[in-house]
Amino acid sequence: MRRREFLGSMAGVTATILPVVTHAQTTTPLIGFLHPGSPETDTSRLPAFRQGLGEAGFSEGRNVAIEFRWAHGDNSRLPELAADLVRRQVAVIVTVAGTAAALAAKAATTTIPIVFSAGTDPVEAGIVASLSRPGGNITGVNFMSSELGAKRLGVLQEMIPRANRFALLVNRTNPVSAESAIKDVEKVTSAAGRQIEIFDASTSREIEMAFAAFAQNRAEGLVVGADPFFTERRVQMATLAARHLLPTIYFIRAFVEVGGLVSYGASDFVRYREVGIYTGRILRGEKPADLPVAQPTKFELVINLPTARAIGVTVPQSLLTQTDEMIE
Repeated sequence: MRRREFLGSMAGVTATILPVVTHAQTTTPLIGFLHPGSPETDTSRLPAFRQGLGEAGFSEGRNVAIEFRWAHGDNSRLPELAADLVRRQVAVIVTVAGTAAALAAKAATTTIPIVFSAGTDPVEAGIVASLSRPGGNITGVNFMSSELGAKRLGVLQEMIPRANRFALLVNRTNPVSAESAIKDVEKVTSAAGRQIEIFDASTSREIEMAFAAFAQNRAEGLVVGADPFFTERRVQMATLAARHLLPTIYFIRAFVEVGGLVSYGASDFVRYREVGIYTGRILRGEKPADLPVAQPTKFELVINLPTARAIGVTVPQSLLTQTDEMIE
């Protein structure tokens, strides 16, 4: 075959191949993953999200791609990160940790589907119109973390029944979650005739100052409000609580795994998996407005027994029988 004939034939082959390759590239959906924390704090939970995607028929690197955006504990960065994902023209935006990320995504787009996971009532927070019919371009999972403050305080009171002075730590840069936690806990303490002081922290330094204030004010127990920033600082908080011998209850088990005393909340694995499933269903063509907001069906109580012994807390049998997992 002459060179000119060969090049001509190859041009014909290329013309038939290139459109196929381009089409395959453009039809691979891109998920925009918006997170208020950092990769280091969430690596253990991402497999659950990927499992949910897999159950819906999607596998990263095979028929879906994921673009991550991390705020590294700074909620003020969330709006720009969400806007960046919109500019990337992602197929769906996923937010898995907190109300602030969900609201930032919602403000950034009214057309790109959004799947959220939030700890506060999503209707009250203004994320969706209703739980059964979310409306618009957004749906997700409500894991009710901020709404369980009263239950967590009850667990703490059962652990230290003679205590009357409690503290609640919130992050007011995440106002929706903070106010929900405050309202929930104050309602219970006022009814029971117990005292609770509210403290605010949004930096590592402020966390240090808050624990010093707990000691100075002789707080007998601490409830940590649900917030992704606190998850970022969980080692610091568990260490300070142990140093001050302060019985503390947290909103997810990740704190207890690094030495925290006790946690009560919805399973992280279950909610990340649910978000993955919803994301896959939307990628397959279902509309967010038609997918009701999923609610947790089970909450887990996790206790770190070595920590309890170290700070002088005797866990009552009534709690031990309710515990889903005891860390030895």
